[in-house]
Amino acid sequence: MSEKKLTSSRRYHLKSLLLSIAAGLLEAEAKQLVEDKETYLNEQCQQQGLPGSVQELQDLCRKLHQSIDKVDEERYDMEAKVAKTNKEIDDLRIKVQDLKGKFKKPALRKVRMSADQMLQALLGSKHKVSLDLRANLKQVKKEVKEESAEQVGDWRKNIEDKAGMDGRKKMFESEA
Repeated sequence: MSEKKLTSSRRYHLKSLLLSIAAGLLEAEAKQLVEDKETYLNEQCQQQGLPGSVQELQDLCRKLHQSIDKVDEERYDMEAKVAKTNKEIDDLRIKVQDLKGKFKKPALRKVRMSADQMLQALLGSKHKVSLDLRANLKQVKKEVKEESAEQVGDWRKNIEDKAGMDGRKKMFESEA
């Protein structure tokens, strides 16, 4: 029932065997890729002998342009398919997040609200009382001291007295 522990030398030996087998597999895979590439290129790209006349060269160029256009169309179609599938993947990812219910909660903003608006939001249609905070304050009347106003005097009287030519004459007469 107790498992036998591997000795460090045995573990090291097994590890080195695994690494050597993996290295051999990687080399074989790299060689296979090179061979596959060569066979594909030989099948797809035939050896082109350069023709001697100008007409034959022009025909060859036209043929090459047609093949380039065909490859470009295929590339464009593939890019469109990839973009479409990427969009579908994003939509499905969003749906999965919605189904899981794990949302990132947005940061709350400060909202200015009066006491009436706050009660209306909290209580809904039950809120009928207007909360006027200034109505509950005590009314204080200021008593104006009339004595101080009489001592200072009304500045408008001085202006009216000095207005016009009469006022200026009085100023000059009083100075002299």
